[in-house]
This record gives sequence, structure tokens and C-alpha cells, in this order.
Amino acid sequence: MQLHNIKKASSNKEARRIGRGGKRGKTSGRGHKGQKSRAGHRIRPAERDMIKKIPKLRGHGKNRARTVNVDRIRPVAVNLKNLEVAFADGDRVDPKTLVAKGQVRTKAGRVPTVKILGMGKLTKKVTVANCEVSKTAREAIEKAGGTILS
Repeated sequence: MQLHNIKKASSNKEARRIGRGGKRGKTSGRGHKGQKSRAGHRIRPAERDMIKKIPKLRGHGKNRARTVNVDRIRPVAVNLKNLEVAFADGDRVDPKTLVAKGQVRTKAGRVPTVKILGMGKLTKKVTVANCEVSKTAREAIEKAGGTILS
């Protein structure tokens, strides 16, 4: 036996093409008019109709583009472990110094708003200014002897 002698046990079953002359004329067994008689018709399942009635995103009103606050400025997150590595004891931590130390990137040439999060340990006494601070980060900074300026 060789490769050119191999044949499949059963051939692929092709759909019967109707409406091309021969024994099935006029409506070609499709009945009369309507969506089901057309070529390429596909009727949506009944479950989809049920789903379509449920609002996709609740709480956004009719026009989501107008109701969601697009202009909200999201702060850049910086963890305590990053401060531990980048800053020395007694240093001042603010968005400008974070950019200078390479912990935060500028956005469109501007220094972004920064939020300090409580991931990791902080042993150095630092002064945090002009940054949002999470509750756990606040506790850790104050425990290490640092201060937070609003």
C-alpha cells in the first residue's frame, strides 16, 4: 500500500443544494417568502431574546458615554517596598521625587497623581507629601516614624 492508494472509509456529506433547476422548482421546498426562505438565513435562539431584554450595564443610565466619569484622574500606585528601596532615611517622598527616582513615569509630560499602597515593609523614616495614602500604608509610615503631609 502506498499513499496514493489510501481512501477514506466514508466521504464528507455535502448539503443538498436546492433551487438550481431540476426537480425542485419555484420555492424549492422552502415554502413562501420570509426569513426562512432566504439564503444564508439564521434565526436567533429564543434565549438570546430573553437576554436582550436584560439591561447590559445597570446603573449607567441611557447613554453610558455621558454618565460614566471619563475625566476621572486615576492615581498611579506605588507600594511601600518601592519606597524602601528607592529612598533613604529622612527623605521627602512626593510625586516629583518619585519621578526623579524612576518609580513613576510622567504622563504627557506631567507629573501624575500618586497613591501609596501598603504592600511590603517600610523601616525608614520618610516624609510623604502631595500623595494619596491608603489606610495600611498610613499605619506603616507612622509606625516607622515617618509623617504624612496633606
